[in-house]
Amino acid sequence: MKITSIDIIDVANDFQSASSKWRPVCVRVNTDEGISGFGEVGLAYGVGASAGFGMAKDLAGLLIGMNPMDTEAIWEKMFKKTFWGQGGGTVVFAGMSGLDIACWDIRGKALNVPLYVLLGGKSRSQIRTYASQLQFGWGTGSDKSMLIEPEHYAEAARIAVAEGFDALKVDTVAMDEKGNWNKRYLTGPLPDKVLRLGYDRLVAMREAVGRDVDIIVEMHAFTDTISAIQFGKMIEPLGVFYYEEPVMPLNPKQMKKVADAVAVPIAAGERIYTRWGYRPFLEDGSIDVIQPDICVAGGISETKKICDMAHVYDATVQIHVCGGPISTAAALHMEAAIPNFVIHELHRYALLEPNTRTCKYDYKPKNGMYEVPELPGLGQELTEETIKASVVETVK
Repeated sequence: MKITSIDIIDVANDFQSASSKWRPVCVRVNTDEGISGFGEVGLAYGVGASAGFGMAKDLAGLLIGMNPMDTEAIWEKMFKKTFWGQGGGTVVFAGMSGLDIACWDIRGKALNVPLYVLLGGKSRSQIRTYASQLQFGWGTGSDKSMLIEPEHYAEAARIAVAEGFDALKVDTVAMDEKGNWNKRYLTGPLPDKVLRLGYDRLVAMREAVGRDVDIIVEMHAFTDTISAIQFGKMIEPLGVFYYEEPVMPLNPKQMKKVADAVAVPIAAGERIYTRWGYRPFLEDGSIDVIQPDICVAGGISETKKICDMAHVYDATVQIHVCGGPISTAAALHMEAAIPNFVIHELHRYALLEPNTRTCKYDYKPKNGMYEVPELPGLGQELTEETIKASVVETVK
């Protein structure tokens, strides 16, 4: 089998009304045996989708003529024969990830088995899931709701729990008292009124859902070491499941300072890439729950190695999922297979119809649990209608 062409797809969607920054980029790797595989470049949110599109296009030329079953050789070529690959970075690894995932999709389809079979088979049949980013409300409506008052947070929590979720994630600090998201700096010693607003919102959620529901506290690395420790110590009595991205990951020693000061498990990883990036955090024990994003950490090939390496250090895994349905499918296969899985992230965007209709299958959890996809490969593809409506560049 040989790769004959690769389509780079700037996925068309009508998210403009919900978020002008939502822009999934996918790839389709085509072969001389008529089997095609899909992957996703993990830069759908924030700034960088155009760069991800270009990176995947530039890398694609290296793969033409190669056997997509040779995923190790393909990954090493992208890593070591591009000069910039070994220096890494978000855009390089996002492009590599999308192409690697597509090759694994081909492997599963060629062998007529779901992807999890190639990763070692099932460690579980159901995937525990949490409702993510409740500061924007919860539900399937297309408009973002900026929650302000503690009772608003409590109501969003009650809605998610009523749908069957027994775990929630929320950032209660980055939304100011006027409903502005991420408009103020949260570094250095924070005023008590800022800390107290975040704390009161979290208390309202805990009181609304009780102690049997796990609450994950997200900081998005908007805080620095001082403010993360301030807020982390405030929330210790609330039974927090884990404390996510309290500081940015480019200085591992600062993550260690927070881990040593706060008696709550620490999670991070959506902006950490490859085994080499995770190594210092695992060696010093500063991250308890790793959160690699398969679509940016290095694809299926690399994320499996990251998860196995974390297992050596008693770190558990929550795959970071904030992309299109292909990203979700890749995560479910990995989480079904690895022994050190802890929970799956269901981002609010994953519920929204402009996102779900871009692909053939709409996987959803029931009572807070996902079933593992059983179709060959990823079990997820862009629809032909989506591809026709999208900007597509083909490398041959």
